[in-house]
Amino acid sequence: MTLEITIDAESAVAPYEQLRARIAEEARTGRLPVGYKLPTVRGLAEQSGLAANTVAKAYRALEADGVIETRGRHGTYVAAADAAAREAAAAAAAYVERSRRLGLDRGAALAAVQEALRAAYGD
Repeated sequence: MTLEITIDAESAVAPYEQLRARIAEEARTGRLPVGYKLPTVRGLAEQSGLAANTVAKAYRALEADGVIETRGRHGTYVAAADAAAREAAAAAAAYVERSRRLGLDRGAALAAVQEALRAAYGD
């Protein structure tokens, strides 16, 4: 299996975000299976025609999201899907706690989340 990434230079979406979104989607759908070893930053930069810093930025974002994991000198791999779910659950719990401390009721807290989701996903 080979990771093939095409970046649309004409897109208004930043190249690192295109790369991040594509790898995340491939992992989410299982086209990149758990444990799949991703190319090195330099290798993917050469393959995709991007700067190494752009690829590194995308990898950092993916790692922060729990989509991939870096195993030091052994490489970067697609993480188990439940890692992202655990991270999302922890973020949701932190949001709920913060909303309660701010004095928001359940409806106001939910409305804030729905608005953020609309803004992020364009719904």
